[in-house]
Formats: sequence, structure tokens, C-alpha cells
Amino acid sequence: MREAVFLRQNTQKWQRYTSQPTTDPDELAARFVELTDDLSYARTFYPDSTTTQYLNELTGKLHQALYKNKKENTGRFGRFWRLELPLLVARSHRPLLWALAFFCLSAAIGTLSAAYDDTFVRLILGDQYVNQTLNNIRRGDPMAVYKSMGQTEMFLMITGNNIFVALRTFAMGALLSFGTAWSLFTNGVMLGAFQYFFFAQGVGAQSVLTIWIHGTLEISAIVLAGGAGFVMGNSLLFPGTYSRADSFRRGARDGLKLALGLVPIFVVAGFLESFVTRHTEMPLALSLLIIGGSLTFILGYFVVYPWWLHRRTDRVI
Repeated sequence: MREAVFLRQNTQKWQRYTSQPTTDPDELAARFVELTDDLSYARTFYPDSTTTQYLNELTGKLHQALYKNKKENTGRFGRFWRLELPLLVARSHRPLLWALAFFCLSAAIGTLSAAYDDTFVRLILGDQYVNQTLNNIRRGDPMAVYKSMGQTEMFLMITGNNIFVALRTFAMGALLSFGTAWSLFTNGVMLGAFQYFFFAQGVGAQSVLTIWIHGTLEISAIVLAGGAGFVMGNSLLFPGTYSRADSFRRGARDGLKLALGLVPIFVVAGFLESFVTRHTEMPLALSLLIIGGSLTFILGYFVVYPWWLHRRTDRVI
């Protein structure tokens, strides 16, 4: 857009930041994020303009207000989880929704394929896993596979693998989002076939109450990692008013923040799978409590809270 239009759209906001200073760290961070976006745009299209110089000075002042002492620096970690990541989720809601929709479609394809082709489950899960699980079902312990390894060893292996899968799903977004789509597709098909297999054997309810103790967090995080990959990939496909290189830098930065923000979730999911899921005899109420608590956290932190924070930030700005 022309510089005059850019000024007309944003001058009132910048003047408000100058005339109405604040010491609230959340509001300061929200203003800083907004200004850095404006500054990046101005540097791209009006590099030698006084507008760019003005924004650079204003952003510098806010930066000093945010990081003026060590006490503020120690709060950087908390601000990331309290403010930066939720706001990033709010701004990225479309690619995240696309990731969820595509994953659900892939899971449906996996379910239908398993239902209409008896060999499909073996193709996806492997003969060894299928045969072992069938033997466990005959012995009356369908979920015995979760007891076949030491707890600590299982935790390290599963957590590391899940983090690797998530980061790979994100990184493949650099292939114009198609790599991320393929990763979501394969994981979705596997989940659909996996879950159908247990229902076909008459132990579907038991599998849900056991597997989704850890699966609620794990699967949700994989979908979110797919959304992070779409954020990066779409920045190449749809650069908008930015140059393609600048758009990709912004998309890669935001996508990486989303992906790294999922690491603690995979750690908790790995802990649940290794130390809790193996207790297949746990009371129904406890299983439902863990699954419900995990789902409440995912919906609360990645849906409700970002929406609320985004609306609040808009009112502040």
C-alpha cells in the first residue's frame, strides 16, 4: 500500500502509544508485537522514509520498557506462555483449523479403508503389532503392549519420538505446506486404522479409555504442529504485501514458536503413556478424569484463552 495510506491507518494508534504510556507488562508486550510488525512492513516498503525512522525509535523505547532490568528478563519465560504463544495461536487460527480439518479427514479415510479392506490395518500398523495385540486380546488384556517396556526407557523413547515427529511435521511446511499435509495425512490415516482395529475386535471402548489417556494431548499436539507447518508454508505461498523472503522469515519464526511451545505437552503425554496408561485396570472415573482434564486444557489454552486474549488486546490497542 502507499505510505500515505499506511500512515492514515496507523498514526492514531502510534500516537496513543506515545500519549498513553503503560507499565503493564502484558499491554507493553502486545504493543511491542504490533509495532515490530509495523516496523517490519515499513522497512520492507519504505526503507528510507521518516516513517520507518519514527517506528524504529518508538519500538526501541518500548523494547527498553520491556527489558529495562533483570527482573523483567526473568519474566520473559512466563510472558511467552501467558501472552506470546496464545496471541500467536489467535493470529494463526485459520491454518490451525485447516490442520485439524485435514487430520480429521485423514483419520476418516484410515477408518473407512480399514473397514473395507481386511489387510489395510496390517499394512499400516505392521504384522508384528497386529499379531501381538490379537494375542493380548485373546488373553484378556488388549492394552498389554503398554506394559512391555520399562517405564523410564519407554518415557524417553516415546517423548523423543513424538517431539521428532512434531518438529518434522512443522519443518516439512517449508515444502510449500505439502510436506506438512503429507505428515498429517499419514498420521491421521494411522490413527483411524488403529482405532478401528480395536473396535472391530470388540474392545473399542476399552481402547478409548486407555489410549486417550495420553492420546488426547499427543494427537492434539501433532495437529497443532501441523498448523505450525502450515503457518510457515503458507507464508511462502501467500506472502501478501510482504516480499516472499520477508514473509517466509516471519512465517518460519511464528511457526517455530508454535512448534517449540508444544514440547512440554509431548513431555506430559509421554509421561502419561509410560507411567499411567499401563495401568489398564484403573477405575473408569479416573480414566475419564484424566482424559477430560487433558481435553479441557487443550480447548482452554489453545482455543478459549487465545480468543479472549486477542479480543482484550484489540480493545487495549
